[in-house]
Amino acid sequence: MENTKNKGRRKIPMKKIEKQGDRYSTFSKRRTGLYKKASELITKCDVDIGVTIFSPTGKPFSFFHPTTDAIIYRFQNPDMQLSPSTRLVATHVRNRVNQLNSRLAELDTKLDTIEDAAIARKKVYDQVIETRHRGWWESIEQLNADEVIEFEAWLNNVVFHMHNRLNQLKNGASSSGM
Repeated sequence: MENTKNKGRRKIPMKKIEKQGDRYSTFSKRRTGLYKKASELITKCDVDIGVTIFSPTGKPFSFFHPTTDAIIYRFQNPDMQLSPSTRLVATHVRNRVNQLNSRLAELDTKLDTIEDAAIARKKVYDQVIETRHRGWWESIEQLNADEVIEFEAWLNNVVFHMHNRLNQLKNGASSSGM
C-alpha cells in the first residue's frame, strides 16, 4: 500500500485553507454536502430543519424545511403550536417533498432497468460480433442437442425458400424468353 500512485480518501487536517480559490471551491462542495445531509435527516427522521451559512465572501446561504417562517417561529417559541396557516403550508410542503421523493425513486428504478437492458443488449451484440469474426461452423460446436435440431429446421426452411425462389426465377426467365 505504501507505493500507491494516488492518495485516495484520507483524513484532512482541520485548518484554514490558505488559497482563496481552493477555499471557495471547498466551501461550495461542503455546503452541498451539508444540504444533502439535512435533506436525509428530514426524510429519515421527519424533522423540521434550518441551516444558514455565510460564505467566505460574506454571502448568506440557507436551507429550510418545511418553510422559513415555520422554522423561525418554532425557534422563537419551541413550546407553542404553529398557526393553522403555517401548519397548512408546512403540511403541503411535506406532502410535495414526499411526492417528489417517490417520483425520484421510481425514476431511479426505471434507470436501473434501462441500464440492465442496455448491458444485456451489449452482451448480445458482443456475442454477435464475436460470432461474425469466427465462421458459423465454429459456433455450431457450442450448440446443445436442442439448439442443433432448431438450427437444422431453420436451415431446411431456408433451403426450401431458396428452391422456391430459384424456381420462380427460372419460370419467370423462361416465360419472358418466349
